[in-house]
Amino acid sequence: MAEEKIIAFCGILCSDCPAFKATLAGDEEALAKQAAEWSSDEYPLEADDLLCDGCIYEDKRTATFCLDCDVRQCALERGVENCAHCDDFPCDKLEKPWAMCVDAKTTLEELRQMLKGS
Repeated sequence: MAEEKIIAFCGILCSDCPAFKATLAGDEEALAKQAAEWSSDEYPLEADDLLCDGCIYEDKRTATFCLDCDVRQCALERGVENCAHCDDFPCDKLEKPWAMCVDAKTTLEELRQMLKGS
């Protein structure tokens, strides 16, 4: 059985994210390692900050930095599956996540093309 892909509002594949995978596996060591890798002086992270079941859900665990995400807040308010489904796609809110993950942009652009074709 193939693993279901979970696509964040910004196009990042949650199901490929190391924090998501570690959360599902209950792997506290992997979460701690990822927190150390992603931490900065301005934004220190602990393993618990990375517990995440996917940012697209309001009623599940979401990584701390995703709770503050403008893209996530906008998509939740608009009730879209992800930004590819938004009438205002693409918008300036996507610049920051896309700068961190170029694949996210590609994912949403491909989804948008499929939606236009249907």
